[in-house]
Amino acid sequence: MLLHRPGNELKRLTPRNNDQLLFDSIPWVDRAQEEHDAFAEVLRGRGVEVLLLADALRTALADPRAHAAGVHAAVDERRLGIDLADSLRSHLSSVSPEVLAEALMAGMTFEELPAAEGVSLVRLMNHPNDFAVDPLPNLLFTRDSSAWIGNRVAVSSLTMPARVRETAVLDLIYAYHPWFRHASRAYGAHSAPIEGGDVMLLSPGVLAIGVGERTTAAGAESLARSVFADGIAHTVLAVPIQQTRATMHLDTVCTMVAADAVVMYPLSRDSLTAFTMRPTDDGSMKVEGPAPFLTAAAEAMGIDRLRVIDTGLDPVTAEREQWDDGNNTLALAPGVVVGYERNVETNARLEEAGIEVLAITGSELGSGRGGPRCMSCPIRRESI
Repeated sequence: MLLHRPGNELKRLTPRNNDQLLFDSIPWVDRAQEEHDAFAEVLRGRGVEVLLLADALRTALADPRAHAAGVHAAVDERRLGIDLADSLRSHLSSVSPEVLAEALMAGMTFEELPAAEGVSLVRLMNHPNDFAVDPLPNLLFTRDSSAWIGNRVAVSSLTMPARVRETAVLDLIYAYHPWFRHASRAYGAHSAPIEGGDVMLLSPGVLAIGVGERTTAAGAESLARSVFADGIAHTVLAVPIQQTRATMHLDTVCTMVAADAVVMYPLSRDSLTAFTMRPTDDGSMKVEGPAPFLTAAAEAMGIDRLRVIDTGLDPVTAEREQWDDGNNTLALAPGVVVGYERNVETNARLEEAGIEVLAITGSELGSGRGGPRCMSCPIRRESI
């Protein structure tokens, strides 16, 4: 499981930039780290091997080719101008993998840039605390930047400007870390927009892809064609969702909690639809629908019906707990999920339905609108 322990990138958040960097409030970083450490220990306690993204990035950057690619990813010549960009490239080319990794994750301000000869208008006209290299506070949500489908990895094509450079970080890890050097790609980061939070494995060979604020129809179709060509899926459901902050990804609306059950926001139960995509014998693709999501999902999964466990107990509680990631559970095994402890009513409903809930604290982790599923990227899954 790939996780990212909150780091100095979160200390870059201020009231002036937190909206632009996609956070609803400014987290208390020390507490966020404590909460994340506890989350990782819950996973380890259930036999999950945890790989921390920062460690993986530093290991990858020890390869000279990765180091050069990392320098290229950090420096935006259009922002800095030719002279200042050359100066920063020269500086970063000489630093250790640890220093470069920190620059890639936490960014750099203009006052942190190395001293250089000559006058730079760009440096003079920017405030010392402005970002010369943007920080990546959303690295915390490792599900979004990549997703594993079978034994292949789909590196996301991220939509929001604040997250675009995350793709380069994941590309470096998957290309140069010893664990992943031979990993095959199910999707390329330069394809149409798609994010891992919209990609949900319903059952072996069956995927659901949310289409909304972050993933486009073109992205869903491109990923479907890719997994069909690779033979790692036989059915893909494209699921339209509202293009709002509260429902930014499909996994904010529903997640799998057992082989035949989902936890779902009640207001979506009857309105959620799906287009069903399947490969044809001639190598093309057919599309059917739209049909009710629950009906289409059950048919694709080969079951009579998909059990639904509602978020909350009433409309107001459901809305509150959906906002607080009550639907964003992480299934460690069929019938065992990790969820935020603050979603009391949703967790109670899950337990009443026979689902074991491993509750974690997320008062600071949730400030970027993401729950346990968002914060985790499963790399290898055991067969059910």
